[in-house]
Amino acid sequence: MSHQHQNNKPHTLRKGAALEHGEAHIRDHQNWSRRSFLQMMGLTGGGSMLMGSWMVNVLGSAGLQMALNSSESDRILVLIRLKGGNDGMNMIIPLYDYSRYQSLRPTIHVPQADLNPLSELFGLPKTMNKLRTKWLDGAVRVVNGVGYPDQNLSHFRSTDIWSSAGDANVSDTSGWLGRYLIDQYPDYLTKPPSIPPAIQIGAAGTLVFNDHDNNSLALSVSEPDELYEIAQNGQLYPLDNLPDCYYGEQLGWLRTLVNSTFIYADVVKKAYDISSNEEPYPNSSLGRQLALVARLIKGNLGTRLYMVTHDGFDTHADQQRNHPRLLQDLSDSVAAFYDDLAHSQLDRSVLGMTISEFGRRPQQNASNGCDHGAAAPLLLFGPGLNGNGFTGDGPSLRDLDESGNLKFNTDFRSVYASVLENWLCVDGVTVDAVLGRAFPRLDLGFACSPTAVHKPTAADFYRQVRYLPDGGVMLVYRLPQAAQVKVELYNILGQRVQTLYAGQQAEGEHQVHLPPGGLAAAPYVFRIEAGQVVASEMIRIVR
Repeated sequence: MSHQHQNNKPHTLRKGAALEHGEAHIRDHQNWSRRSFLQMMGLTGGGSMLMGSWMVNVLGSAGLQMALNSSESDRILVLIRLKGGNDGMNMIIPLYDYSRYQSLRPTIHVPQADLNPLSELFGLPKTMNKLRTKWLDGAVRVVNGVGYPDQNLSHFRSTDIWSSAGDANVSDTSGWLGRYLIDQYPDYLTKPPSIPPAIQIGAAGTLVFNDHDNNSLALSVSEPDELYEIAQNGQLYPLDNLPDCYYGEQLGWLRTLVNSTFIYADVVKKAYDISSNEEPYPNSSLGRQLALVARLIKGNLGTRLYMVTHDGFDTHADQQRNHPRLLQDLSDSVAAFYDDLAHSQLDRSVLGMTISEFGRRPQQNASNGCDHGAAAPLLLFGPGLNGNGFTGDGPSLRDLDESGNLKFNTDFRSVYASVLENWLCVDGVTVDAVLGRAFPRLDLGFACSPTAVHKPTAADFYRQVRYLPDGGVMLVYRLPQAAQVKVELYNILGQRVQTLYAGQQAEGEHQVHLPPGGLAAAPYVFRIEAGQVVASEMIRIVR
């Protein structure tokens, strides 16, 4: 590894920039909180309480589960969201330029006496000693300098970019895993699976599992206690001991409505009941979340995608007091999680991965903290890594970008592409379609065997809904080759309303037409079968 250090002058903010940054930070948090509130007002991700049956269908999405089941793998991915923007420089300490690191952070750097080396180039705080033990066991990997071009320093926007895997100048309301569902197996609206395709805890405001209509395709709860209620009781809210009055009747109705959206409560409870935690976990939010996930995995629930949330990383002030505690919680919780899974010999089939919307500035601020930054390391966990190691060089602390931030050298979407193809065994053609283009694959210590083979999917033919001026709706689709085709219309309850076409069609563009009138104002679904491929497109009839 080589580092070219050309600029030895410490970066200083231009006059007034600190004030502007503080005001932008407050506005950003207001926007972020507003969106989280609006999403949590729904029964799931971005839904509406007036769309109960629709949300049941959305939660019952089958496509992602089908897509993952079509691969030759039973591996599980657990995303650990470090909410707020983790300061990677105080987690993976740059020993290769420690003097510069110390001068940039005179009061908040990790002293040499308080760290352990991972190599001659990088160190780890002693507060993370349990993860260092996992490192020595070959179950931790560091991906250095992770980021993306034109880093957006807003919590709200950068979270969207990481969740959607889009470019900084492109707004996308779908998540990278939600888009995978839509593009590859979009028949989820009419064929719900028997198990939740994904489980998301405490990640309101992210798009990771969202479809294009901003509905979460995961079983989503705002905090671990909600999932505990579902796992232990088969419902989120109790229906007994309600007040014997009109208020009690209305409360019971509302609780019944909310409970009904969690259509997977029964299978979650069964998996929870037949398993147990065999290791002590930290008594923290992250510890409780990972304990729950371990128990569901050990109970053979079958869900292959999880997201948990570790909050508090927006360390603008008093970082030396707060950040070490957060990192110790991460270290202790992850170590307990893998020790617990090892009792059932499931630890090798579970990959953990940290994500965070951005890093922090190399230079500390006047409040003994760090402001929003750019590149940061990403951690991978699990014995399935087949050994510890580093991917990518540590970024230079002297050659900073024009804003005084670290320059990234690994695009986060390369990590996503590598995990999808080499851990979850999704074929490369599908991975590139999901992420919008091909990103270089990284050597992260694991490979998929046998090699996944691309199978024709809904992504292989074009389709588009067009709303006509007279109130009619047209579905246009293009077949890549001749096929036996059936086009049907379903309502939101999953009931077939009518068959619009059935027969052989040639390669090329075709269309079906719904004339104005005749259908109640409501959402509907076009379902298309073309040979072995099934696709669907949602429409809304309005009056």
